[in-house]
Order: sequence, then structure tokens, then C-alpha cells
Amino acid sequence: MRKIYFLVFAIFLLFSCNQQEEVHSYEFNGQALGTTYMVHYFSNNELNFEKSLDSILEEINSSMSTYITKSDISRINRGDTTVKIDIHFRKVFDASNKIYKESNGFFDPTVGVLVNAYGFGPGKPLKKIDSTQLDSLSRLVGFKMINIAENGTIQKENPKMYLDFNAIAKGYTIDVIAAYLQSENVQNYLIELGGELRAKGKNLENDSEWVVGIDNPNQEEVDRQLQAKVKLSNAAMATSGNYRKYRIDTVTGQKFVHTINPKTGKAERSNLLSASVIAENCMLADGYATAFMALGLERTKELLEKLNGVEVYILYSSEEGNMEVFSTSGFQKRLLE
Repeated sequence: MRKIYFLVFAIFLLFSCNQQEEVHSYEFNGQALGTTYMVHYFSNNELNFEKSLDSILEEINSSMSTYITKSDISRINRGDTTVKIDIHFRKVFDASNKIYKESNGFFDPTVGVLVNAYGFGPGKPLKKIDSTQLDSLSRLVGFKMINIAENGTIQKENPKMYLDFNAIAKGYTIDVIAAYLQSENVQNYLIELGGELRAKGKNLENDSEWVVGIDNPNQEEVDRQLQAKVKLSNAAMATSGNYRKYRIDTVTGQKFVHTINPKTGKAERSNLLSASVIAENCMLADGYATAFMALGLERTKELLEKLNGVEVYILYSSEEGNMEVFSTSGFQKRLLE
């Protein structure tokens, strides 16, 4: 019996080793949602990843892309009240509403009319924005004036209101890709889409945690430099910033970026250069990163005291024009020294 036991045990070890040897590394790169993507994962089986990715992107684009005229959100923005939203739209809507309330309206997907007016969206920018036009456009801003009816259609207090989920949809897309990988029993992966990230497990090539970077806002465009390296495992990270869209005060030398304030409708200056957020999923990380840029440093600190499971690394310009860092303790623990 003992000989049989050892024989079975040896066969089990051999089988286990063979199983480990069959784990392969796969990496896909390409264009999606107007930006680039990279997916790196380890699996025993080669997945039909590109076909599945195309399907995911097609579903989300047809639901929420403001750049596709026949998408659900584009039809809703044109005033079509017959569109019944899908599960993707509903999840992003609910998450947006959560962050809208928590940020006291500084994160607002209805700010799209102003984004277009200033020339940052798919719409045609206005040649000049005076106080009368600004007042008129600002009346169309306010996420609380939009809700989902029981039949799944979108109700707007003003049919001219414009929804734009671009500040949160990339993060959501990453979460959907992650869910697909996990449904295929992939336990070790890193997903990057337009700078937003989600990681699970570890990088089996070097048997260590996944390491990602935060860009230095002072870098030259042709020479990428990292401000910090972050250990990312079983979490998501999103960064919002205006690295190259800034103004320098000729007197003080201080850098300012311009962020649209949903409260005033104005493109106001902010000393925040970037906000990197770690959260349980990439949709929330993406949304909070955008919200923090609009809130500014002090209001962001106040909100962080009320949030659970959200860590942040903020780069901002001091009054003397120097780049400074504010980081929560949870984020500091993930920094690679």
C-alpha cells in the first residue's frame, strides 16, 4: 500500500509540474475608445481574446460613446425619449450618481454642454463664450435633473441636456474586460486603457506584484519620465490630469490647469496637476480622479475623510510654483522606493 501511495503521489507531483509549465504569458496591444490599450495575462489556455474584446468594446460604444451618432447616449442627447438603456449604461449612471452626490456636484456628467462649448468634446466649440451664453448653458448642467424611469428610459427636465460619461466609461470598460478574464479563470492579469489600470494576482514572469507608473507632469512630451512607481495587485488605479494643458503665471511662475467647474460653468484655474486614485474597481477610481481634479486639494481632503477604500496620490503646484505631493497613507504603502 505504501508503494502505491508513493507512486500516486509522484504522479500527482508530475501532473502538477506539467500544469505549471503550461501556464503561458499573453499580451495584446491596440487602439480602443480613442486611445491605446494593453492587456497582459497568464493562462493555461490561449483565449480568443481579440474577438471577445471587440465584442465588449462594441457593446459599450453602442451604449455610451458620444462620438458615435447612433449610440444610445447620442440618441438620448438628441432628445430621443424612446431609448431603453442597457446594463452598461445603468451601472455607469448609478456610479456617476453616487460620485455626483458625494462630491456635492463637482463630478457631473451633464457638464458635457460646457465641455463642448470650450472645445474639449465632440461638439463644435463656441467662438466666444459671454456671460449670457454661459448662463444659458449652465441651466443645462445638473445630474439631479436626470433620472431613469421604470421602463428603462432616460427622463431629462430639459431635453437639451447633454450626458457625457467619458470621465468614467474607460474605467468601467476595464472592469468589464477584467470580469471576462476572470470568467475564463484568469487569476493573474494587468489591464491598461488610456492610462487607467486594473491588476489581479501577480506578474508570473518575475514572480512579483504588478508595478505601474505615475507620469511626471513636468516631463517633456518626447521624453516620458515617471514621478512614482506603484505596486498594484487586486486593485484598480486611474489618473486624471492636464499634464500639457496648463498656464504659467508670468509673475509668480506658478502652474495652473483649467478645469470646468459645474457650479459656475467657468473653466477655472486649479493648482492640481494630476490625481491618481486607487479603488476596488476602475470605474470608481476613474470617476473619483475626475472629481478630485474639479474639487481641488482642500475639498478633496475633506471628501476623503468620508470615503472608504479610496487612496489618492495628488501632484499640485505650490504658491512658489514648485511641484508638491499629497498622498494618503494607504497609497504610500504601495509606492515602490
